[in-house]
Amino acid sequence: MSKNREPLPGADAAWLRMERPTNLMMISAVMMFDEPMTLGELRDLIEQRLLIFHRFRQRVSNPKADPHWEDDPYFDLDRHLHRIALPAPGGQAELEALVSDFMTTPLDFGKPPWEVHLVENYGDGCALILRLHHCIADGIALIHVLLSMADESFDPAQVPAPKPRRAADEGLLAGLVSPVVQAVRGTVRVTEAVLHEGMEMLLNPRHLLTRAKQGMSVGAATSKLLLMSADSDTVFKGRLGVVKRAAWSRPVPLWTVKEIGRGVGGKVNDVLLTAVCGALRRYLLAHHETVEDVNIRATIPVNLRPLEEAYKLGNRFGLVFLALPVGIADPEERLLEVKRRMDRIKFSAEAPVTLGILQLIGSAPYEVQKQVVDLLSKNASAVMTNVPGPRQRLHLMGKPLGRMMFWVPRAGDVSTGVSLISYAGDVLLGVATDVRLVPDPEAIVAGFHEEFDALQRQFVQT
Repeated sequence: MSKNREPLPGADAAWLRMERPTNLMMISAVMMFDEPMTLGELRDLIEQRLLIFHRFRQRVSNPKADPHWEDDPYFDLDRHLHRIALPAPGGQAELEALVSDFMTTPLDFGKPPWEVHLVENYGDGCALILRLHHCIADGIALIHVLLSMADESFDPAQVPAPKPRRAADEGLLAGLVSPVVQAVRGTVRVTEAVLHEGMEMLLNPRHLLTRAKQGMSVGAATSKLLLMSADSDTVFKGRLGVVKRAAWSRPVPLWTVKEIGRGVGGKVNDVLLTAVCGALRRYLLAHHETVEDVNIRATIPVNLRPLEEAYKLGNRFGLVFLALPVGIADPEERLLEVKRRMDRIKFSAEAPVTLGILQLIGSAPYEVQKQVVDLLSKNASAVMTNVPGPRQRLHLMGKPLGRMMFWVPRAGDVSTGVSLISYAGDVLLGVATDVRLVPDPEAIVAGFHEEFDALQRQFVQT
């Protein structure tokens, strides 16, 4: 085997083969800048700071049969960079529409499966839309890639000349990314911004495995996954279309989220999931659907990788299933119930079990994988994921990064994706939906703000 050709690991291959016209396995992200950036500056940024990760120079050969990473013999950076201008007035609505259009457009597997779009005429600055196939990396690895490109983290003296990766290069790349890892460690420590599992479980996934052994056994977790009933038939379930739509929220102060959580001894994630749950409840009621005895689950990714290995990219996460208490009207009662359910999941082995399943089905026949994905997706109506970002504001090529957002892909027939990211003391919510079922994700965003305001009135002294 060529040293520059390697098979996709099981979990990466699984996400690659989950690609469907109605659900593209693509992570979409947008970075919003306060100042314009030229195409030349973007080219320098990507060439000098992204392509040090050799994976971005590789394409997938035989993606449907025997997927391998191989060097793209025709690699041309210009094929991955694009420039587009927003129509007037060049605000959030126009940018949301453009992101939505790209969510419907598959990546080209004839080249490395990623691309970056420079969006001009966005306010007084610009935006970058990044599209990255899930087989390259998960959300935790992606945030490390983005952070490593920031002026505050990047050290040009350590950048090697572009060349095929060798085993000895890993040490150099790890050293280059190490300051980013330390920065994220500090961010997590100070802001408690690990939203989906608790700080110690992100920084030391072995802790998660230990806790799993103390709680639910692997056999019990497997049985739970296999015996789980299908989600209720709501507006969030049904036959998907091709067109997707994206929206995102106003910033929510992280200190306020933490203050609400202290009121019940809960975590940041408990508060945010409670507000999201309330938003889904509002959406169901607005569409004249019952919320009593309705079963709506969210699959939540849980990181199982040490941060020191994020530079290796790939996918190292499992999934847990959270039943959302949409039938509870009172925000405080709902928050307590979400906390109780999340605490129980933290002591289960669901995440390691689902990672093992993904690794296995990545090498299984396609029909077997399809059956497993369909089984898991029928048990959920949404994917909800959250990624910690930096505590301080960042700059790329000297341009101040105002905000950033991303959207998680959905597998099988899951229609709705909910993404949370912390950055510079704020939290943003992003929602992506299938237009055939949920044509107005902005309504869910509005409901989130209404629910968060209700929690704030109840728990935060003014």
